[in-house]
Amino acid sequence: MPIEDRPQADESAVGADQTPVVDPKPTDPSDRIRSLDALRGFALLGILVINIWLFALPMVSWLNPTLFGDLSGGNYAAWFVSHVFFEQKFVTLFTFLFGAGIVLFTDSKKKKGQPARRLHVRRTFWLLVIGLGHAYLLWYGDVLVAYAVCGFILLFVRNWRPKRLLVLGLVMFALPSVLYVSSGIGYIMADAGTQASIEAQILAGSGVDQGSVDAEIDAYRGGWLEQMDHRVPTAVALQTTGFILEGFWIYGGLIVVGMALYKSGVLSNRRSTRFYRRLFAGGSITGLTLILSGVWYREVVGWETARILLFARQFNYWGSLPLALAYVSGVMLLCRAAPEGYVTTALSAVGRTAFSNYLLQTVLATTIFYGHGLGLFATLSRAELLGVVVVIWAIQIPLSVAWLTRFRFGPIEWIWRTLTYGERQPMSVE
Repeated sequence: MPIEDRPQADESAVGADQTPVVDPKPTDPSDRIRSLDALRGFALLGILVINIWLFALPMVSWLNPTLFGDLSGGNYAAWFVSHVFFEQKFVTLFTFLFGAGIVLFTDSKKKKGQPARRLHVRRTFWLLVIGLGHAYLLWYGDVLVAYAVCGFILLFVRNWRPKRLLVLGLVMFALPSVLYVSSGIGYIMADAGTQASIEAQILAGSGVDQGSVDAEIDAYRGGWLEQMDHRVPTAVALQTTGFILEGFWIYGGLIVVGMALYKSGVLSNRRSTRFYRRLFAGGSITGLTLILSGVWYREVVGWETARILLFARQFNYWGSLPLALAYVSGVMLLCRAAPEGYVTTALSAVGRTAFSNYLLQTVLATTIFYGHGLGLFATLSRAELLGVVVVIWAIQIPLSVAWLTRFRFGPIEWIWRTLTYGERQPMSVE
């Protein structure tokens, strides 16, 4: 039985033409596309498997997992599963959905004759404000600021045809990869001494020296103010040079691809069952082949940081796209097979409260790992961190389901809507 696929003003994005209207009201939560909610919930939960590394370990452990902590036995298995099945796949899904949300919001407001462009600006402004607060007060790994800036810039392409959007998105996404591979070719052609110098520069620039690692650990095991010594400069770097050189092209490209996927019916469960089955098979085979080749390459080069950064990551970078599409297909097929099942209902509840749950993940994780809470930063292994992920999931999933039995929106969603529309939104379920 197919799920309900009514157009709706999705609450994950913004956009549209400015048209005068007397009473711009938000779309009722009953008019949602269940498959999009389920996919968003699936993406939100999966993101934590990778974000937990940045919450709990020094940044060098993300650059190269051999540079900090044990990477053998169960810890290698934890890294392998996380890298192959989660790393970049779920943030790719989440970013697809942000792009789809821009089109959804645009179309909904345009059909209602509402000032969609003005609402887009207000909505994205408040997303930016919340993201900045999240990044500088809680966790430098925030993605909301990048989404907001991309949302402002990429609004103008929302009416393009799917094929044109797909081409633009893939070109944008390819640019950082081209830069890394070009640099890698230069690295390979250099003599051994130059390669050693480049390796040292990469390590030094990434804060791999013991003094930098110790300072990061001390900061996050300290109080909230002490954490600022690392969090603020890191967030600034990520949101300036990091965004200009890499973040905009990656997130922006995926946002545009998400627009194309929604317009072509892929994300809204409008394609045939055969299409999704074939996409699931093709995406899984292609994606896993590329990603596993990258794992093999890491072992071959002995986990040399420069080769990991310049070459090995490109296997996962490109393999994440088809594997993410396979995940999309799996969720669409699940929604058709069991539209009211426990799993679909749970994922949809998390998806409907994704903004609140994203920030809740940060609050819970920083309370566990930072000094103002339990202070477990850099003390747990990768295998143990996966256990923490399961614990957080066990809190978020039932809490989301229970919350929506009483309220129409998540708490942050409610605040965001109220700020966007300039009037207090109804909260309780009638």
